[in-house]
Amino acid sequence: MRVLLYHHDVFAKHDTGPWHPERPDRLVAAVAGVVGSGLDVIRREPGRASLDTLWEIHTPSYVRRIEQFCKAGGGALDGDTVVSEDSWEAALRSAGAGIDAAAALRAGEAECAFLAVRPPGHHARAAEALGFCLFNNIAVTAASLAARGERVAIVDWDVHHGNGTQETFYENGSVVYLSLHEFPFYPGTGWIDEDGEQAGSGHIINLPFPARTGGDVYAVAMERVILPVIREFDPHWVLVSSGFDAHRNDPLADQMLVDADYGRMAAALASVAPAGRTIFFLEGGYDLQAIEAASAAVLRGTAGLPFGDEPPEESPHRSHQILELVAGKVAADWGLS
Repeated sequence: MRVLLYHHDVFAKHDTGPWHPERPDRLVAAVAGVVGSGLDVIRREPGRASLDTLWEIHTPSYVRRIEQFCKAGGGALDGDTVVSEDSWEAALRSAGAGIDAAAALRAGEAECAFLAVRPPGHHARAAEALGFCLFNNIAVTAASLAARGERVAIVDWDVHHGNGTQETFYENGSVVYLSLHEFPFYPGTGWIDEDGEQAGSGHIINLPFPARTGGDVYAVAMERVILPVIREFDPHWVLVSSGFDAHRNDPLADQMLVDADYGRMAAALASVAPAGRTIFFLEGGYDLQAIEAASAAVLRGTAGLPFGDEPPEESPHRSHQILELVAGKVAADWGLS
């Protein structure tokens, strides 16, 4: 299977400081995982997202503020989000990578794409940087595809809820957003009753699992919630906010996924995704070994190749209760049997 790997040297110049968890080494690990997957990897450098493209998601005044702040030397935008002079260029190319990947996949140049980019994106709101994120990379791509009349399913398995992505598409019937995340946890959003409004009613689906949820529940969530909704929605594209911080070795979270769980989830998605229309966007994940191994597992699972057979961890009873609540709600909302 051919995989487009989008990466650029400028991402390493997005300087968050020596002690920040969102650091350049994360991309070194992700790229090593992609290259080590054994697949046919085609390297590409992403172009810059245009201002018009960014303005589909972010307000012009916010985009100008980020540009001016970075070009003035950078600093802390909030307690978590730090930028440097080169962060503007890195953010433009991070936001542009998905646009480029979609065009290349549409042209038949590969079977899927993996975007090893930073800064990440799924917390970024229309006018606010948040949680290490400047521009909402996956939302920029999804909005571009939806503007062409294409339906987009976004699956977010980062341990943190993608509040920015949810807000962007809360009233949009062209996008379905499905998130598996730890709750209660940063950023405090993503409960079951946050399910969209107007044309987007029922198109926001949150699986807010308690701490120490393992791959056993994630696997059932895929089978009972994620896959049935994707089949019913019948998207033209599947975009994945592929954070690896739900891994049991991640230092910033409390979930219990193992490397093979990411392969199992990716393989499940591949069974329902349209051929040649899946893009993985790197989000969080702060254990370097886990990033490398899980990145490889995701791509091997997508390709239908072995990715390891480590069994999933068992989840607490509350995780199963949450899954039952969401599965029942989704079945009613979507008319699933």
